[in-house]
Amino acid sequence: MPKVTIDGHTLEVEEGTTILQAARMIGGEAVPPAMCYYSGLETSGGYCRTCIVEVSKGSEKDPRPMPKPVPSCRQVVMDGMEVKNTTSPKLLEARAGVVEFLLINHPLDCPVCDQAGECHLQDLSYEHGLSKSRYEFKRREFEKIDIGDKIKLHMTRCILCYRCVKVADQLCPGRVHGVINRGDVAEISTYIENAVDNEMSGNMIDVCPVGALTDRTFRFKSRVWFTKPVNAHRTCETCCGRVALWLSGDEVLRVTGRKDAYGELEKDAEGRTGWICNTCRFDKKNEADWTIEGPRHIDRHSVISQNHYETLKQLKIDISRQKKLSEKAHNE
Repeated sequence: MPKVTIDGHTLEVEEGTTILQAARMIGGEAVPPAMCYYSGLETSGGYCRTCIVEVSKGSEKDPRPMPKPVPSCRQVVMDGMEVKNTTSPKLLEARAGVVEFLLINHPLDCPVCDQAGECHLQDLSYEHGLSKSRYEFKRREFEKIDIGDKIKLHMTRCILCYRCVKVADQLCPGRVHGVINRGDVAEISTYIENAVDNEMSGNMIDVCPVGALTDRTFRFKSRVWFTKPVNAHRTCETCCGRVALWLSGDEVLRVTGRKDAYGELEKDAEGRTGWICNTCRFDKKNEADWTIEGPRHIDRHSVISQNHYETLKQLKIDISRQKKLSEKAHNE
């Protein structure tokens, strides 16, 4: 089994493992960001270039460094390979350039975007972005359109990661949307007079890393950090039936798949991705439809976890206990 060292962490991996997959086995800051790669979708990755890393040593057989940064989602590990993700200033500068390129057309309208708080590009723009762009030309602008009765497409925010296209190809029967045109006029669009209405199409919302595809039933209802996420399940003949419910009081504001720390849907014990059907996502909006398993921990450096209701609940308990102790001391 080949050995790879990433930011000083060494581990053995199976043949065919990519650098990104190896980095996720290590975890923490060794993991490169990824906007287009999605482990549950075949042939994903290689589009956005945010996961680039510096290979300072190719392998034991050929220790020469690779001349340019490589996309970690595509580059397979070789025995003895040494990789720099956050320990190379040259690499961080290159990644900042990639982020600047992604932000050429993507507007930073986070205050009015439903993806705010869950957007990986939001994190990247904070970590690597600049307050201004060197781009001097007119930005792309598109009108918002409905590509189905439940999905809103805001193409202005799209970074062309191709995730939704691969969902349509690999999950949905009779794909009716894709990427049209080329270069700076490329866009996601449906075929003429067609709408996305098949049973698994809602997964395109879950895989979108930015606010380009949003849930029309949830738009502008609440900020995600004001909601209470809980794990729930139901028996469903179409999908796995394992979801995350986002509650406001007793009201179910939205239903999503269960995402991991990298924004991808969690896999079950047999390695199957937890895709959910539109019936579970859009039609089961009552708590009575579900078996509630308990609070869902948001394992991300996100405002959702910072304002997580578990923490708030404990804080209220601590404040209540402190008040009782103060009252007892005062009475004595």
